[in-house]
Amino acid sequence: MELHFTRTNGPADEAIEKLISLAGNIRHGDMVREMILAALKAGQESEDRADLKLMNTTLKEMRFTTKIFAPYKQVKKVTVFGSARTRPGEPIYEMARLFGKRLAEGGSMVITGAGPGIMQAVNEGAGPERSFGVNIRLPFEQKANPVLEGSPRTINYKYFFSRKVAFLKESDAVALFPGGFGTLDEAMETLTLVQTGKRNPMPIVLLDEPGGTYWTRWMEFLEGELLHLGYISPMDFHLFDLVTSVDDAVAKIRWLH
Repeated sequence: MELHFTRTNGPADEAIEKLISLAGNIRHGDMVREMILAALKAGQESEDRADLKLMNTTLKEMRFTTKIFAPYKQVKKVTVFGSARTRPGEPIYEMARLFGKRLAEGGSMVITGAGPGIMQAVNEGAGPERSFGVNIRLPFEQKANPVLEGSPRTINYKYFFSRKVAFLKESDAVALFPGGFGTLDEAMETLTLVQTGKRNPMPIVLLDEPGGTYWTRWMEFLEGELLHLGYISPMDFHLFDLVTSVDDAVAKIRWLH
């Protein structure tokens, strides 16, 4: 039987409607119906079990993400990215801790990758009750940092793309501290989504310690290569702000002042 999203599936449509009715308390039944049909169609079309496993895990991760964040819809949240290798006591670590503290004092919650370094510093500053952790399961096992370990607001993801959705879908602002490949990937992902209109405009703040060169040298690359070659426009530099103090970072997040 070839299935369609239109209501032309006869007994299959009737069975789906009966299942939705039996489950009870189903909101937006039309969307749930299409999700069921998509799963059935995938089962008909996909011979590779790995393809179905990817779809299945993705749906489960997205469902659980929505469940965890739903009670906090009305609370402003700031996603913070940065290196997992930054050590306590380093100036940038202490800056991240203070930033988390100031966000929590302003009524916001923070979202981090739940790991060590900058992530842990921000969670320490904000405290466990004002923190979400979206952790990624890696081959060498990245465990949640001590602030978030055991927290009901910590989610463990198999796929980076599901995790990225949580980072950006649930946030009202993004702050980036210096970091490695992951931080730069997240910076570019955020800027691309805002630049292309796939994400509503929001404050994007790049933080470095006074005298730091991480983001200024990154800016030199953007200007000397991307802008010079016409790959981006001068207006794109208005998508973000570069700051060297927590006070300036907070000032760029409009609802905190």
